[in-house]
Amino acid sequence: MKVFLSEEQIHKRIQELGKTITIDFSGKQLTVVGILKGSFIFLADLIRNINLPLTVDFMEVSSYGDHTKSTGIVQLKRDLSFSVEGKDVLIVEDIIDTGLTLNWIYDHLFLQKPASIQIAALLTKPDKMQCKVPVEYIGFPIDDSFVVGYGLDAAGMHRNLPYIAAIETEKSYEIP
Repeated sequence: MKVFLSEEQIHKRIQELGKTITIDFSGKQLTVVGILKGSFIFLADLIRNINLPLTVDFMEVSSYGDHTKSTGIVQLKRDLSFSVEGKDVLIVEDIIDTGLTLNWIYDHLFLQKPASIQIAALLTKPDKMQCKVPVEYIGFPIDDSFVVGYGLDAAGMHRNLPYIAAIETEKSYEIP
């Protein structure tokens, strides 16, 4: 396991994203939708850097299970607890790989007729994208490395690392 993005790099970029989102949504009340489980740390740090009135809710979807590659089938495990109709929505995601899961989430929320939907992702893998998903706020574009830490996991492990590290897939997930 090697450090891919340091704690300092992550926090600096999140501060920049928060300032940009604050400017872009000036005068509006934002509804932030975190995608569980991976986004919770990013979301917490991001909203502390957004100087606007906002509400937060969560959805949980899965296309990975305990695997390192998507199964291609999106399962809704937890939906929002309130409607986003007429609201300005910011979807917060930890990592966008193929974009298929996020595309499903976007379509699911779009059916509720929000005023707007925008997306913030800590990490994106542009070379792996299989569908065009409009991601307005990107922390870091990365290569196809399998990464853990800062909310990202491998079979439920390593979410608590304060940095993002690359690991070899299909290998032991133990911290050295």
